[in-house]
Amino acid sequence: MRFLSAGESHGKYLTGIIDQYPSGVYIDTGFLNMELSRRQKGYGRGGRMSIEKDKVEVLSGIRNGKSTGSPISFLIRNRDWENWKEIMSVKKEIESSRAEKPVLNPRPGHADLPGILKYRLDSIRDVIERSSARETAVRVCTGGIAKIALKTLGISIYSYVTGIGSVVLKNIINGVDSRILDAIESSPVRCPDNSASEKMAGVIEKAIKEGDSLGGKFKIVVTGVPPGIGSYIQWDMRIDSRLAQAIMSIPAIKAVEIGDGAISGSRTGTSFHDEIFYSREKGFYRKTNRAGGIEGGMSNGENIVIGAVMKPIPTTSTGMNTVDIKSKKSRTSLKERSDVCAVPSASVVGEAVTAVVILSCIQEKFGWDNIEEILENLKCYRKYVENI
Repeated sequence: MRFLSAGESHGKYLTGIIDQYPSGVYIDTGFLNMELSRRQKGYGRGGRMSIEKDKVEVLSGIRNGKSTGSPISFLIRNRDWENWKEIMSVKKEIESSRAEKPVLNPRPGHADLPGILKYRLDSIRDVIERSSARETAVRVCTGGIAKIALKTLGISIYSYVTGIGSVVLKNIINGVDSRILDAIESSPVRCPDNSASEKMAGVIEKAIKEGDSLGGKFKIVVTGVPPGIGSYIQWDMRIDSRLAQAIMSIPAIKAVEIGDGAISGSRTGTSFHDEIFYSREKGFYRKTNRAGGIEGGMSNGENIVIGAVMKPIPTTSTGMNTVDIKSKKSRTSLKERSDVCAVPSASVVGEAVTAVVILSCIQEKFGWDNIEEILENLKCYRKYVENI
């Protein structure tokens, strides 16, 4: 499975095209719209979320509710385009009174300066519109389509926030049940601990008052993945490297870890690695999961656990020191409408891109074309693993 996205933050539509998705999968657009609404939630989101009510419109690749194996294409309308249609006009001629003056004061930490230099543009506006995290709506819809197939195969993905600013969740979740999932989804910051959740909301409120922004951390957990997905044969087939690339592609993500990877360098081998056990009931299993379910570039049968760190959003209401690209004079950076904290939203995007990678790796081992074929091959493999 692979996908492409197109569109700008304030353009008329965002567009997605998915290729090599298996046939025979019932696609629930209600579920996709629910996933899109999850991306828009979270304490600290900006005013844009009160305008946009994301809904997907599927154009191809699905007939009578089922995927056909053909490329799936879809649109997500930008309601805010009505307020920007003159500035974002695709036509060459536009009255100067309606045209936006060139934006030339780049934001530190954003794509503004390297983007305008790379593409030889006249205004940062062209960089802002495509580099905006608004594009992640396409990824969440695509990931939702991947999740539907994975659910058929007994694989689930969830995420939760472990830190915002200086507030850190002390007790990391080792297991999951419906109560924990409900607590995550009902929290305004996607943190299952009520005390930590309230403190996170508090530091966001403080940042709002001070005209600043905040970053944080989140975890993504994948359950039900059989051992042996991915490969050690080539560097670009390793499942951990592919997951790291996917997570790092999310705007503002600056670090990724698999399992307890961030602290692994300070541990000894005997205190870090997950010892292997066997029982007739469980088969091969571990009592710990510091490796995050991945060894040697392959899944090992335990839950896959990914951690990510998101930097503070570069756009702040107070602005920062920058330089006008043309005049070279000191300026205050652009104060575009923006979120104060988007860590909860980023965790939902993280689920989506993880789903795409996991499904792609599953297809590589068990088949590309049809979901029943993939399921049959997976069942056969699971039986082989149980009886080895």
